[in-house]
Amino acid sequence: MAVKLYPDRTLFVVTVGLVSFGLVMLYSASAVVAHDAHRSSHFFLVKQAMWAACGLLVMLTLTRFDYRKLKHPAVIYGLLGVTVALLVAVLFFPPLKNAHRWIRFGMLSFQPSELAKISLVLGLAYELEKRRDRLHDFVSGWLPPLALTGLLAFLVLIEPDYSTAFCLVFIGGCLLFVSGVRMAHLAGLAVVSAPVLLWLILSEGYRRERLLVFLDPFSDPLGKGFQIIQSLIAVGSGGVLGSGFMRSQQKLFYLPEPHSDFIFAVIGEEFGLLGGLCLLAAYCVLLWRGLVIAARASDGFGSLVATGFTMFLAGQAFINVGVTVGVLPTTGLPLPFISSGGTSLVACMAAVGFLLSVSQHAR
Repeated sequence: MAVKLYPDRTLFVVTVGLVSFGLVMLYSASAVVAHDAHRSSHFFLVKQAMWAACGLLVMLTLTRFDYRKLKHPAVIYGLLGVTVALLVAVLFFPPLKNAHRWIRFGMLSFQPSELAKISLVLGLAYELEKRRDRLHDFVSGWLPPLALTGLLAFLVLIEPDYSTAFCLVFIGGCLLFVSGVRMAHLAGLAVVSAPVLLWLILSEGYRRERLLVFLDPFSDPLGKGFQIIQSLIAVGSGGVLGSGFMRSQQKLFYLPEPHSDFIFAVIGEEFGLLGGLCLLAAYCVLLWRGLVIAARASDGFGSLVATGFTMFLAGQAFINVGVTVGVLPTTGLPLPFISSGGTSLVACMAAVGFLLSVSQHAR
């Protein structure tokens, strides 16, 4: 029997702590770069603080919202329709860094791919819960959810944004698994998908080079391997306790993107192994509380919503850290709540808002 409870306080405290720590580290990682590019060392900090305020408002609003009201075809399909329209529209905006990922209006920019993560979790939760008695059947059971995942991933893929497309596939695979799809079907899907993934990697020279550099970054230390090598130098030079706040050397134009994709390297250099482990422990707490919320959800829809958003946040965090320490190939996924990026921050805080909403209606 479901009862009205307080939101999960541990999850709320961890999220606020991560966002606050993220603002502090963003200033440390970006001050020199911001002053060089924008003549203000506070440029990125002020922008991120404004987005954090928006994200907090969204999170608190969703916390007070009853997630069960979303379980309506007009809401789910309406959200998916808007997401698809934005993912198509972004292709007609001028590219930035050879990719059509941002819809820009003056000084403001928006990444529809972040909205795609939210829409995919809600859409899959609705479709899988509706078909829970038919998931043993391919055509009428899990083909529609699979097609939904493939559509959103494809639209993100052609931007191109391979990292986010992989993240969408990862979320979709996790939800298919926990919803009860047969392991034999999932294994068959993996076998069929493997040649497609291999073709995507080998079809473009820069992706093929990125994989080869991951296997041996020192084969091209001043070219393709420069980024990961500088990241490893930053993490390694931090030692156990780190060099101290604001004392990172690699962020001084050695480490590319120190305030976004590789901000964990700056954290490792300034706070050392101990600081990095504490941050990972915070993400583990987030993973733990998310899975507890999913297990205690009052209905299947809420359980899948909580699982999807937990995998979105925890998976992206561990992938980013894995890239930074050289155990995964370089991707463009930001570190949740920490990396610079307004759309990503708001999307992550919205995901926590949904988790807090589910936590209030538990068994």
